[in-house]
Amino acid sequence: EEALAAVSLFSQLTRKDLSRIGRTVVERKYKTGETIVKEGEQAVAFFMITKGKVEVISGAGTKKSVVLSTLGPGAFFGEMALLDGVPRNATVKAIADVECLVLSRWDFVAELRTNPHIAVAMLPILSQRLREANDQRREAH
Repeated sequence: EEALAAVSLFSQLTRKDLSRIGRTVVERKYKTGETIVKEGEQAVAFFMITKGKVEVISGAGTKKSVVLSTLGPGAFFGEMALLDGVPRNATVKAIADVECLVLSRWDFVAELRTNPHIAVAMLPILSQRLREANDQRREAH
């Protein structure tokens, strides 16, 4: 619950809502060099980094590979997976041993069906993240 509260995506949620979502989160660990999500794979979860660092890479394994960002504790990725389940648009690799809290799309959607006000509270943050991602893509090209 405390880790969720520290993530900007959930910053507008009540303690009660954070507790509900917190019950569905699982902890996962990844070793340095391990791929956490792969570009093109079906997106099924959202990740909150509690320890370590990752790189977000577009075109991983190709000559046009570009590191879009480096994320550490408190950062998150895969938030769009919670809403659309569309294939990943980037690869995320651990560049130091990583611990993440993982929220599956299945569990999150089930929670939204019961408590739709959670989605309304998250919309401004999601919109901001989308704008930032669009700006990064423009700068990379």
